[in-house]
Amino acid sequence: MKLSELYAKILEFGIDKDPRKNKSSINSYEDTAVLYGQPDKEVRKVFVGIDIDTGELLLADKIRSAKGLDLVISHHPHGIAYAGMAGVMRLQVDILKSAGLDDSLARGLLEERILEVERKISPANHTRAVDSAALLDMPFMCVHTPADNHVWSFLTGLFEDAKPGKASDILDILAALPEYSSASARLAGPKLILGNPSRACGKVLVDMTGGTEGHKDVYPGLYKSGIRTIVAMHLGEDHFKKVKEAGMNVVVAGHIASDTLGLNLLLDRIEKIQKLSVVSGSGFTRYRRI
Repeated sequence: MKLSELYAKILEFGIDKDPRKNKSSINSYEDTAVLYGQPDKEVRKVFVGIDIDTGELLLADKIRSAKGLDLVISHHPHGIAYAGMAGVMRLQVDILKSAGLDDSLARGLLEERILEVERKISPANHTRAVDSAALLDMPFMCVHTPADNHVWSFLTGLFEDAKPGKASDILDILAALPEYSSASARLAGPKLILGNPSRACGKVLVDMTGGTEGHKDVYPGLYKSGIRTIVAMHLGEDHFKKVKEAGMNVVVAGHIASDTLGLNLLLDRIEKIQKLSVVSGSGFTRYRRI
């Protein structure tokens, strides 16, 4: 598979699992890009990691010299994909609306949060890792929201089918997945950080995609619409205080474990087209379901 074909398939599969109803309006994701490399490069062996920087690229270069390697894939964005990441946050509107939040409220709060994230991102040294890839002549790609869409869709469907009754049921469901069980063994697995295990979980909202955390003031509206439990990758301290005030359960599934699950689900779909040799690193472990 050529690099350009791989990128096109990643976008296609990401759109397929996108929360937005009007999928035909989605052309690409601002936080996913081929950062360095020729479009016609043949890709058979890839190094996949959650966070890739110069250190990982140097490691990948050593692997390439010893055993061959065609491409490095980072989950978290770099370069132009990091600079534009705030743009993907607008997909959260459909998630909030499907949870019962008013459209104008969802859009208003989200636009305010997008501006906040843009201000935070703008001073960063966006091209640092990309410059290293270019100096090493190492093909480099980042795959963010397409993978996050897969974990969001997978877990949403899992909870809808399982119909957990209490908060501890959610932890049991997650514990059955290798990404989360292995993370728990490293003390980085799912945790119930608000609520208690025997408390009813009510309607569950999976907060796993859309670039980064949305606005901290959405929780009262979500509670009014019937949401009683949030299952998130991570939760910042300001968001924690707000959701605690709203009286909701929160399960933090684990950031790296959730990112790993999303990447694995996406890679499974790619490997149904062409088998890839995957070198795992930087927090990522390959678990195949095919």
